[in-house]
Amino acid sequence: MAAYHIGEVAGRLGLSADTLRYYEKIELLPTIGRNASGVRLYNDKDIARVQFVQRAQKMNFSLAEIGELLRMRDRPQRARAGARKLTRRKLDEIEAYLADLKTLRNELQLLLELCASSNDGCPILENIDEGGPSRKASRSAHRRPQKNG
Repeated sequence: MAAYHIGEVAGRLGLSADTLRYYEKIELLPTIGRNASGVRLYNDKDIARVQFVQRAQKMNFSLAEIGELLRMRDRPQRARAGARKLTRRKLDEIEAYLADLKTLRNELQLLLELCASSNDGCPILENIDEGGPSRKASRSAHRRPQKNG
């Protein structure tokens, strides 16, 4: 089986060596084997696991959620319901985020229209100064869905 040093893995996956050590520390990776000098040696299975983490992060799963997914991945016999529940929760978060973004987009479009038809003052700045029509939607639309953990 091939063995790769931490720098090789980090470069190949676009991560820092510190990130790889952190993943091991929080147990997203198993304890990585070491050579006689104590240098970490990653194998293809370790690399595949990190790639799984990266793909799950792109789907906006938190590291804690990814840990859950990895535990399910390691015991796939009973993982289906848990993976479905976790993914449903993530989808609900994303849909709420998209709804907030749509509200924010509509508010910004309205402000642009008000600005174009105004002869004095700046409706955009006045609206921001007054707190805007929907501060809750505007605030939450600027934040990505929460990553639990």
